[in-house]
Amino acid sequence: MELKNKKILVIGAGRSGLAVTAFLAGKGARVTLTDIKGADKLGDTGEGLPRGAELCLGNYPRVTGGSFDLLVVSPGVPLTVEPVAAARDLGIPVMGELELAFQFSKAPFVAITGTNGKTTTTSLVGEIFRDAGFKTLVAGNIGLPLVTGVEQYIPEDIVVAEVSSFQLETTAGFRPRVGVILNITPDHLDRHGSMTAYIAAKARVFVNQDQGDYTVLNYDDPETRALEGLSPGKVIFFSRRHILEEGVFVQDGNITAAINGKIIPVLPAAELQIPGAHNLENALAAVACALVLGVAPESLANTLRKFSGVAHRLEPVTEINGVKYVNDSKGTNPDASIKALEAFDQPIVLIAGGKNKGNDFAVFASKVRERARVLVVLGQCAAELEAAAKKAGCTTVLRAGAFPEAVELARQAARPGEIVLLSPACASWDMFNSYEERGDLFKELVRQWAGQENCLLGKA
Repeated sequence: MELKNKKILVIGAGRSGLAVTAFLAGKGARVTLTDIKGADKLGDTGEGLPRGAELCLGNYPRVTGGSFDLLVVSPGVPLTVEPVAAARDLGIPVMGELELAFQFSKAPFVAITGTNGKTTTTSLVGEIFRDAGFKTLVAGNIGLPLVTGVEQYIPEDIVVAEVSSFQLETTAGFRPRVGVILNITPDHLDRHGSMTAYIAAKARVFVNQDQGDYTVLNYDDPETRALEGLSPGKVIFFSRRHILEEGVFVQDGNITAAINGKIIPVLPAAELQIPGAHNLENALAAVACALVLGVAPESLANTLRKFSGVAHRLEPVTEINGVKYVNDSKGTNPDASIKALEAFDQPIVLIAGGKNKGNDFAVFASKVRERARVLVVLGQCAAELEAAAKKAGCTTVLRAGAFPEAVELARQAARPGEIVLLSPACASWDMFNSYEERGDLFKELVRQWAGQENCLLGKA
């Protein structure tokens, strides 16, 4: 792709947009970075702008014939915005950062998507390849834009990318050596409009593969399993419920693979450090990715034994007066939070709520009734969540007006031997810039209380 002197409009001035702008400017492109938000909402965006790039904030520039050669759209920007619609009418190419990075990559991709488990699985797969001696880039939706480092890797290296449905929407030639779909449950329906469109976006992870590539699918998830016949690559299933003729599964308590006619024992499932049945599924998917690309089972098993998870996903914070505090701020949809609730046997005081992404809370509310003794709700959808919980039979539902109040209510309600779990089942955007910011505040508040308690007991 020749970029020198090309006129390129980058839409979205967040982390991805700034990285793309720097990348394109470094290639000699004439870049305009735009965002519908004004400078007051975007902070120091202008200070991070590369020399020669233009900035247009508060409104979008008009896209006409000859005004731009290419549009690069950040994941958070809907494809219905005026400049994208105009570009498509005019035949001007539109792509996202994922496609752009892929066009300049020499290293093969392992691309991991799914409604839940992407970050944990991506981090685990990255650790597996690093421990096996591969120079490995872990980037994408996990936080580091791919364009910032992808050109530093050669064909013998590996790029492990977490990819979202938003990123996959704007791909054209993207073709990972291994494409993974962990699961598909309702999410982002406010953006995609329907489950059919959401599934189609996820399926773009494998559409350009051929028979020499691999598609890793969850055999236990109906929506994902049904995609088998659509993949041009070689499908490798993983399952924690079934023993497969070919794939990765659990047999007699052991993680086992049957690939290319060989039975490969990996390790006892009980030796995994990451808790919960959903994390066993993530580990099975990671095993499939590693084995098909030649990682030795012994190396793979060593990484699985030591991997302890990622921040904001079932992350232990501390214990105060016999109450454990767990940060699962990355639980941004009902299915993710259901999995978090299922990961514990102790009674739970749950903090949930935020911005609903078009999801129904009925099934989640039933699981809350089953697993949580107390529910604390807050955020934009607090009333909706409270109504669903009470309809499901939850008897103790507390409403908070602000996040610190919600954490305080949970602290007051919790008893020794219980868990205070932040797993919102909602996006953070009504109150925070990201789920990370939400989780960090939770940890800060809890650690403040822990420090105060230590002072009272003379421990600090």
